[in-house]
Amino acid sequence: MRVLLVGAGGVGSALVRIAARRPFFDRMVVADHDPARAEAAVAAVAPDPRFAAAQVDANDADAVTELLRRERCDVLVNATDPRFVMPLFDAALAAGSDYLDMAMSLSRPHPERPYEECGIKLGDAQFARAGDWTAAGRTALVGMGVEPGLSDVFARYAADELFDSIEEIGVRDGADLTVDGYDFAPSFNIWTTIEECLNPPVVYEKERGWFTTAPFSEPEVFDFPEGIGPVECVNVEHEEVLLMPRWVDARRVTFKYGLGAEFIDTLRTLHLLGLDRTEPVRVAAGGGGTARVSPRDVVAACLPDPATLGDRMRGKTCAGTWVKGTKDGRPREVYLYHVVDNEWSMREYGSQAVVWQTAVNPVVALELLASGAWSGAGVLGPEALPPRPFLDLLTEYGSPWGLREQ
Repeated sequence: MRVLLVGAGGVGSALVRIAARRPFFDRMVVADHDPARAEAAVAAVAPDPRFAAAQVDANDADAVTELLRRERCDVLVNATDPRFVMPLFDAALAAGSDYLDMAMSLSRPHPERPYEECGIKLGDAQFARAGDWTAAGRTALVGMGVEPGLSDVFARYAADELFDSIEEIGVRDGADLTVDGYDFAPSFNIWTTIEECLNPPVVYEKERGWFTTAPFSEPEVFDFPEGIGPVECVNVEHEEVLLMPRWVDARRVTFKYGLGAEFIDTLRTLHLLGLDRTEPVRVAAGGGGTARVSPRDVVAACLPDPATLGDRMRGKTCAGTWVKGTKDGRPREVYLYHVVDNEWSMREYGSQAVVWQTAVNPVVALELLASGAWSGAGVLGPEALPPRPFLDLLTEYGSPWGLREQ
C-alpha cells in the first residue's frame, strides 16, 4: 500500500508515529501546505525509508491529484480540518485512489428554522457523489477517526453481537484533562471545535428522521470509566448522528460532548462577538493598508497548538458509545469505550492523548484495507464494515477498548 497523508498537524504527526511501527504499507508521503511541518513529521520517525515529505495546498484539488498520481498512491488520508474535505475527496476520485477522512463535508444551517430543521447536513456533499465512487470501484471511508470512527464501529458491534433491538445509541465523550499554565487551551483543533459546538446539533429519531436543536441542549451528567467520573454532557453537531442510521437500526441517535460550563461560556462569547465567523473581514494592516482575515482563523492563531500541549496536559480522555435496547427479550444497556491516558501516550509516542486517540483509528482502518479484511466500493461509514476485525486489531496495537454494563 502507498499512502498520501495530507495534513501534518497534531493528528497527522501522531498518525505517522503510529504507522511507523506497522509493516502493512510500502510508502507514506506526508504533505502539508507548510513543508517544515511535513518534514518535522517525517524526521520524528527517521531513518524509516518508507516516509517522505512533500508540500501541497489541500485546497488545490488539481495539485493533490497530480501528487497522488506521481507517487502512485493507493489511498489519500485526510488529516486536515473539515474545510478541505471536498477538494481532497474529489482529488482522490480523480486520481483513482481510495480515500479516508476523520470528519465529513461541512453542514449549513437551515436558513429559516436552524434549531428545528436540518439544512445541508454533515456529509451530504460526499454522499451525493456516492454513485461516482461506486462506479469507479473505489472506497471512500468517511468519518474514520475516534468520534466519528471508533464510536461508529462500537455501534455496529453492539447491533451485531450485543442486542436484538436498539432503542437508542448515544455517543458520549468526556475527559478530566487539564493543561498546566493555561486558562483556556483546547486539546483539539479549535477551528473544528467551534464548528461542531456552535452549529445546530442534529438528533435522529426513526419516526421523525434528522432534526436539529439549540446548541448545548439536553444537558445530562454521564459517569465516565477509569476514574474520570461524572461529566456534564450536552448536544453538539457530530458526524455519528448522520452516519449510524444509514447502516444501524436504532430508534434514536444522539451525540453529547462533555465540555464544561467555562468552555461553553467561552464559545458563546466568541459567537456573540462574531469571532466564530469564517467569512473574511477587512482589518487595518501595517503601513496604512488593510487585509482580509477570517475571525475564526485569528482565534485559532491566538491559541496554543494542541499538538504542543502534551507535556503540560494531565489526565485521561474517553470516547465511547452508550447503547440501550433488548437482548433475549430483556432490557440491556452498555457503554463501549476507549480511554487514553495522556501520560501513557506521551511516554510511548510523544503525542498528547486526544490527537493520539484520533490518529490510531485511521491507521487501524488502513491496515484492514491493506489486508482486505475491510473492502467495499462507494462512500462508506465505519459502521458499513465488519467491526470485530477492527476491535481486535486496535487491541493488538496496545490500546484496548472496554465494555461496561450499565
